[in-house]
Amino acid sequence: MTILLTGATGFLGSHLLHRLLELKYEVVILKRSTSNIWRIDSVLSKVKSYDIDKVAIEKPFEDQKIDAVIHTVTNYGRNNSSISNIVDTNLMFSLKLLETATFFNTDTFFNTDTFFNTDTLLYKYLNHYSLSKKQFVEWLKYFSDRIKVVNLKLEHMYGPKDDNTKFVTWITNQMLQNVESVDLTEGIQKRDFIYIDDVVDVYLLMLEKSKIFQAFSEFDVGTGDQIELKEFILKIYKEISKIKPISTKLNFGAKAYREGEFMEIEEDVKPLFDLGWKPKISIEDGIKLIIKEAIQ
Repeated sequence: MTILLTGATGFLGSHLLHRLLELKYEVVILKRSTSNIWRIDSVLSKVKSYDIDKVAIEKPFEDQKIDAVIHTVTNYGRNNSSISNIVDTNLMFSLKLLETATFFNTDTFFNTDTFFNTDTLLYKYLNHYSLSKKQFVEWLKYFSDRIKVVNLKLEHMYGPKDDNTKFVTWITNQMLQNVESVDLTEGIQKRDFIYIDDVVDVYLLMLEKSKIFQAFSEFDVGTGDQIELKEFILKIYKEISKIKPISTKLNFGAKAYREGEFMEIEEDVKPLFDLGWKPKISIEDGIKLIIKEAIQ
């Protein structure tokens, strides 16, 4: 099977790429000529790569038969991205990719819809991101009579090699650097934190099961266990304190909740569990792994 992977230089995409290659999939990736390849430089020679800012999006489909597209590229609104840039990536580019895959008779299009509501550093872009993603899902449904679509709605994934702007990485680094204090909300909002390896396992399972899916399928991807943000942060603090002295003061309640803050997440992981998947990495083990990677 030949897979076209977008977002291969990003957090999720890079972890997916490494695992797909381990399993001997043929992988074609789309990136930009300016993309930072530090996450995948060790395996770049093993894939066929196209710089999408230099070649037409049809080129990889013309050069080889693409059996499935795994679409992970996302613009959250970092680096002062304009609304038009967010929409251009999350909707217009995605729609062009979907349209092209359909034209070339690709069998399955796996779409990624990530949840990052804990990420206070990006909150002002949440509505722009969410709207662009919701609009693309409507197009996925529209095209699903011509190409099989699987939409994966990811809960709060975390793990090694994530961006420093992501909440889990950021708060971990604040404590590892032993900053004087960190202002936080009260922290009783609940989130479903899922380790990156477990997320990758979901994609691999979806590839294996793709033939049984209907025209449009959608899955919530999470552990099914929600934890208060305060408890999650304190678990990180506890693990760091086992390794090095830490005196960072965590000022829970110093910041107000955002307007419209979700205190719990609505998710239904039963359809995913029914396919035979279950998370393997506990929160405690996941935290140990991200700390280990951060101090190396």
